[in-house]
Amino acid sequence: MRRRDLIAGAALLAAGRPALGQPEPWNAGGVLHILPTVSHDRALLKVSLRDPLHQLPVLHLDGIRVPGERQDLVGTCWTFDAEGLQPAWDYRLTLVDADDKPLCDPWTLSTFPSPGDQPRRLRVLFYTCAGGNDLLGRQLPMALRTRLLDRALSFAPDVLVANGDHVYWDLRSRAKGAYGEHPRAIAEVGQFAREGAVLDGGHNEAVLKRAVAPQIVPLYGTRCRSVPTFFLQDDHDYFDNDEADDRLVTFPPDPFMRAASRATQRLYYPEFLPDAARPLGLGGTRVDGVSQNFGTLRYGRLLEVLLYDCRRWMALHGPTGAFVPQTTEDWLLRRIQQGETAHLINAPSTPPGWSAGKWGEWYGDVEAEGRLTTARAKPYWQPGWRAQHDRLLAAASARRDRIPLFISGDLHASGETRIARSGAHDLSANPVVSVLSGTLGTAGAGWASAFRGMVPQAPGGLVVDETFPAREENGFTIVDVTPEDMTLRYFTWRHAAPEAIDTLEPFRTTKLARA
Repeated sequence: MRRRDLIAGAALLAAGRPALGQPEPWNAGGVLHILPTVSHDRALLKVSLRDPLHQLPVLHLDGIRVPGERQDLVGTCWTFDAEGLQPAWDYRLTLVDADDKPLCDPWTLSTFPSPGDQPRRLRVLFYTCAGGNDLLGRQLPMALRTRLLDRALSFAPDVLVANGDHVYWDLRSRAKGAYGEHPRAIAEVGQFAREGAVLDGGHNEAVLKRAVAPQIVPLYGTRCRSVPTFFLQDDHDYFDNDEADDRLVTFPPDPFMRAASRATQRLYYPEFLPDAARPLGLGGTRVDGVSQNFGTLRYGRLLEVLLYDCRRWMALHGPTGAFVPQTTEDWLLRRIQQGETAHLINAPSTPPGWSAGKWGEWYGDVEAEGRLTTARAKPYWQPGWRAQHDRLLAAASARRDRIPLFISGDLHASGETRIARSGAHDLSANPVVSVLSGTLGTAGAGWASAFRGMVPQAPGGLVVDETFPAREENGFTIVDVTPEDMTLRYFTWRHAAPEAIDTLEPFRTTKLARA
């Protein structure tokens, strides 16, 4: 069956109302969670099961048979990788065990249009910082996170972008207190042996599952089975906070951090599928083009989203330091300058235009009495990070036919600013729009105002128009894309009754039109 006709629902989508009617009951059986991603010709799904399987399960996509790939020792975590699919196609999926017995009800999943197609609209859900284990009570309770996600999904997004911090289980943080070293965490979950393999089929693997699964599996369950997802990693996904002093510098990640991050991704959420315009030589990319760290959301000629992990490849090389390697920067600049889609969104894990005085930011500002200053040096900060930031923003602004939009995570807030100058770079002819996407899971000491003594704000060396100053509330952002414009709707909740989440409406709407 061809992809559903979105034009028929144009009036409903434009009005910004959630889809009407009640969903049909769906039996998940023994399936605990499903997280898919797609491109125009491929689908990759992560599935976890209540009971282990000792023989390969099979996923059927219409007439295509895809055997599962076991990701853990016991057989509860599986990957299904379907290649050679048709673009813009509604596939009916059936998951069965080795005896052809259904493991859950069938469902549908649609591939994206081919790169040359010209779709008229797309709806994208953005948010950050959804992680947190209820064991320690440091994040928003899981029941409220799922309620927020359900409200976001009620607006029927075509795709979901979760930008970093899917896991909070810091092991060495001095600034916030290490989650994984808390006595209650040690008693309930155990401790990693850092010198051992993470997916060792034994102790470390069991600790990883006990620490991570409660942060991801109950949040997503099977509610996103028909929504393509894109999961980008940030500092906490490497099992530490970004911080640096003379005793400890947490990034770039050490071998254990890399292995733990990779193991979490391997078990629970999809990697990034190949894209013809993304080089195979970028860091974290397999020979088949599947990438751990750098991704592309390509939706015909309508939209391209560039997703880049700013932690995995951090370089502490002074003026030549960088958040992403030169080959990755070259790819980003090439897509910004030459890409053929109507719109392009940069989605780095670390936001431009905002700072909370943390170490691992683009900016050298530090916090002083609730404000930012560069009068005091930020130890271990690298000026090359800011130089790379300036190159990316200047390139985005130079595309006069596009809206230079960045949507990021990390800073536990919602916000919108326009950057007219960065250092020597005049961006005023086409100011860069930088958005904080909103956080699903932050609570208590996780807010910058509690942890750092300040709300995220504009750093020095920028000329900005803060059209929507950072707001420390839980929430998400929905972006509706057409060839002519992008409409951003911001949803936030914090102090109201939990029931208010179920009828949450955007408190702000911004329409960005192409020149």
